[in-house]
Amino acid sequence: QVQLVESGGGLVQAGDSLTLSCVASGRTFSRYAMGWFRQAPGKEREFVALHTWIRASTYYADYADSVKGRFTIARDNVKNTMYLQMNSLKPEDTAVYYCAARNSGVTKRIDEYDYWGQGTQVTVSS
Repeated sequence: QVQLVESGGGLVQAGDSLTLSCVASGRTFSRYAMGWFRQAPGKEREFVALHTWIRASTYYADYADSVKGRFTIARDNVKNTMYLQMNSLKPEDTAVYYCAARNSGVTKRIDEYDYWGQGTQVTVSS
């Protein structure tokens, strides 16, 4: 069992940067595959980025096409924290951002994640 708490959301202008954090409880953080998802008003929740450790210092990451080159996912196993660095933000990035964890395996499918945070609001004004 793991509990996830996101933070770092806020109101920014187009072109600004923002970093989201997701703190996980428990001592096996490094074993989980983790992801960021978002849900805009009136839309379905969608995949943003994922991260999984392959070996001690080697990881695999993937991104939605809409954020590639602008967003960066990272994890710190010492702090049990996952980050989403968001640069060059656009109004269409406005959404509630959720972090999620699953026990094993890499996937972009929302229904295959086992644990979810409560979400943090990101609003990008034009």
